[in-house]
Amino acid sequence: MTTAGDQGGPGPGRRRRPGPSIADVATLAGVSPQTVSRVSTGADKVRPQTKARVLAAMAELGYSPNRAARALRNGSFGAIGLIAHQLGRTGEAKTVEAVVEAAQQAGYTVTLVDLETPSADDVSDAVVRLNNQALDGLIIIRAETYPAAAVSFPARLPVVVSDSRFTGHHPGVGSDQTAGSRRAVRHLLELGHPTVHHLAGPVGSRPAEMRSESWRRTLRRAGVEPPPVFQGDWTARSGYEQGLLIAADDTVTAVFCANDEMATGLIRALGEHGRAVPAEVSVVGFDDIPVAAYLWPPLTTVAQDFLAIGRELVAMVVHQIDTGVAGREHRLIPTRLVVRGSTGPAPR
Repeated sequence: MTTAGDQGGPGPGRRRRPGPSIADVATLAGVSPQTVSRVSTGADKVRPQTKARVLAAMAELGYSPNRAARALRNGSFGAIGLIAHQLGRTGEAKTVEAVVEAAQQAGYTVTLVDLETPSADDVSDAVVRLNNQALDGLIIIRAETYPAAAVSFPARLPVVVSDSRFTGHHPGVGSDQTAGSRRAVRHLLELGHPTVHHLAGPVGSRPAEMRSESWRRTLRRAGVEPPPVFQGDWTARSGYEQGLLIAADDTVTAVFCANDEMATGLIRALGEHGRAVPAEVSVVGFDDIPVAAYLWPPLTTVAQDFLAIGRELVAMVVHQIDTGVAGREHRLIPTRLVVRGSTGPAPR
């Protein structure tokens, strides 16, 4: 995997020294430039002895075949671009890891751009930078903060996304956020809790919105009016800060958190206020990050299959590269509820 960035050029007043040319290789190897071209593109009709001389000349001169010319001959650069948002988050990191692994197995390298706070212009600029490096396709992981129609993509570039905002614009892959949230809320209601409070993700995040919408809809279908939302921002710190408010409210007996990090902060706040989990307050998270099983008590959560998402993203973009057919398909990867020790019957 390589990371896209600005490449340092020659300083003021200095000229870039040209590298060895195909003609230089041909002269050293004692062959025609056409023969060097055939060797560099992997053509079959080159005698083994001739090929060995050409490869030796390339190594001696430090010649690297032009990727663009090779792509014109072979129809492929062997590279996929990857744009991620806030790579430090667990879900993005695991998805990127799966994309890189699956791409390597399919014979592609991956060039990554991580945008901390993307706008439509930032993403469009990243697409241009990546496309200038010669790509066969592009994968975007959960952009969240901008509308799909505002982003410009090169014509005919295969694009696959992991973001429901792009549904109908580009083929995509995502977790079944709605079903996962519904299972979490039903689990708490079935334990006898009169209602379920919600610690939500940041405003403007589509995954956070989908989880909140499912929470609200599930309560209303059960005949329960949703209580006011506690607003977080995905971080454990926001979970702790909102958790101080939750802990002070004796009417709260069950909380569905939009991710595991916020659930971690909430559990600490409850403990500091002497409210036992799950005897007094049950807590459910979302994601099933590795630490969730080792909290005390172990966290009940909705597991997302990030590895499956990454593999499916690569499969879809490779299919586009191979066939030239994009489509508008959006595939949902199932989520599952993992019940652990942080949930229990409602207190009497």
